Amino acid sequence: MKIFFLFTFSTFFWSPFEQAAASVHYDKILTHSRIRARDQGQNVCALQQVMGTKKKYFSTCRNWYQGAICGKKATVLYECCPGYMKMDGMRGCPAVAPIDHVYGTLGIVGATSTQHYSDISKLRGELEGRGSFTFFAPSSEAWEQLNSEIHRNLIDNVNIELYSALHHHMVNKRMLTKDLKNGMTLVSMYNDQKLLINHYPNGVVTVNCARVIYGNQIATNGVVHVIDRVLTAVGNTIQDFIEVEDDLSSLRAAAITSDVLDILGKPGHYTLFAPTNEAFERLPRGLLERIMGDKVASEALVKFHILNTLQCSEAITGGAAYETLEGNTVEVGCDGESLTVNGVKMVKRKDIVTSNGVIHLIDEVLIPDSAKQVTELGGAQQTTFTDLMIQLGLASSLRPEGQYTLLVPLNGAFSDDTLRMDQRRLKTILQNHIINVKVGLNELYNGQELETIGGKLLRVFLYRTAVCIENSCMVRGSKEGRNGFIHILRQIINPAEKTLHEMLRNDKRFSVFLSLVKAADLDDVLSQPGKWTLFVPTNDAFKGLTDDDKDILIRDKNALRNILLYHLTQGVFIGSGFEPGVTNILKTIQGGKLYLKTVNDTLLINELKSRESDLMATNGVIHVIDKLLYPADLPVGNDQLLTILKKLIKYIQIKFVRGSAFKEIPLTFYKPIIKTYTKIIDGRPVEVTEKKVTEERIIQGPEIKYTRITAGGSDNEEKLKKLLEDEVTKVTKFIEGDGHLLEDEEIKRLLQGAPVRKEQPTRRTQGGTARRRTRLAYP
Repeated sequence: MKIFFLFTFSTFFWSPFEQAAASVHYDKILTHSRIRARDQGQNVCALQQVMGTKKKYFSTCRNWYQGAICGKKATVLYECCPGYMKMDGMRGCPAVAPIDHVYGTLGIVGATSTQHYSDISKLRGELEGRGSFTFFAPSSEAWEQLNSEIHRNLIDNVNIELYSALHHHMVNKRMLTKDLKNGMTLVSMYNDQKLLINHYPNGVVTVNCARVIYGNQIATNGVVHVIDRVLTAVGNTIQDFIEVEDDLSSLRAAAITSDVLDILGKPGHYTLFAPTNEAFERLPRGLLERIMGDKVASEALVKFHILNTLQCSEAITGGAAYETLEGNTVEVGCDGESLTVNGVKMVKRKDIVTSNGVIHLIDEVLIPDSAKQVTELGGAQQTTFTDLMIQLGLASSLRPEGQYTLLVPLNGAFSDDTLRMDQRRLKTILQNHIINVKVGLNELYNGQELETIGGKLLRVFLYRTAVCIENSCMVRGSKEGRNGFIHILRQIINPAEKTLHEMLRNDKRFSVFLSLVKAADLDDVLSQPGKWTLFVPTNDAFKGLTDDDKDILIRDKNALRNILLYHLTQGVFIGSGFEPGVTNILKTIQGGKLYLKTVNDTLLINELKSRESDLMATNGVIHVIDKLLYPADLPVGNDQLLTILKKLIKYIQIKFVRGSAFKEIPLTFYKPIIKTYTKIIDGRPVEVTEKKVTEERIIQGPEIKYTRITAGGSDNEEKLKKLLEDEVTKVTKFIEGDGHLLEDEEIKRLLQGAPVRKEQPTRRTQGGTARRRTRLAYP
């Protein structure tokens, strides 16, 4: 009867606590552990034990499915969940552990050393008596790991030292894990000493950085939590520790210089990764002197070692990024028993607990980007550029107090031929990757021009998922240093030198195409300022074209213009600026649509491979193809023309509709205007005649206004300059078309002239309406 009553009482007593705990991290993780072990019977929990150690964890999903903790393989164990026990001959853990006073409960949870020390220190009577206590009980292994000298002193003076030490592990009220809130401070029963509680999202609960390894064992006069180390008294702040620790004198000097030391004396929950004197000595002397001589840099350096959260080593079971007081993040992880910072084992001593946080001693100094010169920001993939900067004397020319932006190509962008160039030419190339102003990634906008220290103007092109500067697009990894930004690029930048027309004229591969352009009176379009993308067929695309065929084409100017202007789109579109694998629909000047996408770094136009892409011109970009493009939905009504086109175009079926004619395409999309005005030169009126180029583009659609951009003329330039200085103008540019992403089969049908199925969902390729668009923000 007595056993039955005890079983019933303990079940009734535990259930409310268990239900109330369901909303906190420790108990959630415990619930998951029960679910994973449900096949083992009721009230069984699955744990992970790190191989080669006695460490066991109720694991997060991440650790569980990785089968590892701190990078070390972990085996699965099945044990009774806290508060339950096995019964002979029965599966699982069907019985509730008996409830006893705190002293007796120490034996139930296996904290036999703590129970023994409670007995010999005369604490037993208190633990068996009336009250409501929380006992953070060190496991037997924790006592074995305690410093031998401290352990001996406790045993030699059990009535005072040991008794006080055990009281330091007690709180004079019952606190379940659900009550142990992250960042809370409890008052122990020894001299009101503080106990710092942390309750982490991965379910780990710590008290003064000791981990609760078995929690919520209810007693008649309280609760017992088993912890993995013996607690020591905490009194000093982090500032106090730094001021008296000889091995941190260099850090102390840096913290005083930067006015950060006082912060570490204030209440809070900090984590300090404290570099030792030896760590500072390993820094290059010039680097350390420069940082210490710059208050902004030294403050950034010290704050980069401080987290505004308390991270005990036992709570770290995998890598995670934590924000520092400097503003950037550090990656804190673990490798077996060792803590790592940014992937490097550098922690010499961990978990020095203070009243306002925890200190981990490290043997390397962490230098944030904000304390580095712009030339020091390059990583392992940018060493070729940074080494060349030093060799060619460019690095030394950048002043610490200056403002710069480095456009740094990846190592692979530098071919052997490039590296064998004359040094003067190589220096010129590098100078065109250095901007004499500090420009962050979020300050770049489409159409922006950046002047290099070599005197070249570089254009910025903004796309849906890419930012490109001339022919080269950025990769992730932009950084801000003390005196500038660094942006990582895929290729070496090739600033444009010639117009589209000049590039065609200077390359024999394009002689046939250029002759047709001239015959169609389109030379001026490709010669004057503008923003164009031109898909240029090589002479190979015209194999089989006789002089007679060419004469027939030239005589039908409407047909010729339709064909040629299908190769021209408004706007500059860099091949590597397209999102890989995604179809982009561009409307040509002819009116038809081109379907572009990149696959394995190759640009496809209507499924035809570009043989060479991103040839930059001052008024656009050229993509080279070896086939003539033709809109599949455009019918031919002339037998002779059909025969000619079939000679040249074999990858699609050209439609024939007898009597159909090509529409006339006037050059109103681009027309030169002659402007005459009087200008005062040296005090005398002089009549000046100037050709002004106007590009007008009307974009239809609901709630969309057209944009007119006018260039040329000194008056207009002054007005434009004033406008840009006075206000922010946003110009939105659209690429007309359906704008939805197409599957490969659908593209093939479109190229054959088949209609698009209307039920296909529309997807935005550039934001906004079903049109792709690029926002241009002019400051």
